[in-house]
Amino acid sequence: MPPLDPSTLVAELLGRPLVAATRLGGGDIADAWLLTLEGGERAVLKTMSGADADFFAAEARGLEWLRTPQGPPVPRVLAAGPAGIVMEYAAPGAPTPDAAADFGRRLARMHAASPGGFGAPWPGFIGSIPMDNASPDGESWADFFARCRVAPYVRAARDRGSLSATDAHVIESLLPRLADLVPAEPPARLHGDLWSGNVHWGKGSRVWLIDPAAHGGHRESDLAMLALFGAPHLDAIVTAYQEEAPLATGCRDRIPIHQLFPLLVHAVLFGGGYGPRAAAGVAPFAAR
Repeated sequence: MPPLDPSTLVAELLGRPLVAATRLGGGDIADAWLLTLEGGERAVLKTMSGADADFFAAEARGLEWLRTPQGPPVPRVLAAGPAGIVMEYAAPGAPTPDAAADFGRRLARMHAASPGGFGAPWPGFIGSIPMDNASPDGESWADFFARCRVAPYVRAARDRGSLSATDAHVIESLLPRLADLVPAEPPARLHGDLWSGNVHWGKGSRVWLIDPAAHGGHRESDLAMLALFGAPHLDAIVTAYQEEAPLATGCRDRIPIHQLFPLLVHAVLFGGGYGPRAAAGVAPFAAR
């Protein structure tokens, strides 16, 4: 499929002339451009060839859903359609310990803004993969996580050939014990794909959230995802988070459980060693 033309998309989505478009780097799944619109306003256009018709609508809903009064800043959505989304531009800045601490506190406040339940009212996506957000009233986090965040991606990774039958068995044997291993908490308002590339360090010590897979879940999941590939000043983020909203004892030990979801998604998308890594992380729990 030929690349999508930014000027055509901007005219379609915003109905405004495009002065310039500069491709931005950093995305594994989608393409992004920094736009200069007539009048000098700047914005960001994100596109993805072959995207599901509901992909960018889900992203737009997720961004608006994450916007909470005392939470991290989230780009305003200017327009969204089947082929792309146009968002507010946030000028980049440098990661600092002070900005990281402020982000940790704001992340805790966003998590505390109750989503009303697990999942979300709309079908979601993680990367380019559909993500089931449907959760019946009263469903526990353990059941939701097993049913919607682990089991589908174990199957998909097995089908792709990036997860062996032995490793799948290790992961699946853990699922009935999730409620005993992870302390129950009220649903938290999660970013859902909080690796360091989706944390945008902006000017004025503002740390923005971008590219969400937003849903109600367990707050330790966002922090575990942040730790998965590393993040600038991670210790400062977590320390400030804990001061704002202390985590249950043993949270560091549970990180591999919460990392199951992103590692399995990576196994589905990219193959490689992500499937074995997911199984190895939870093997000690499965053996207990």
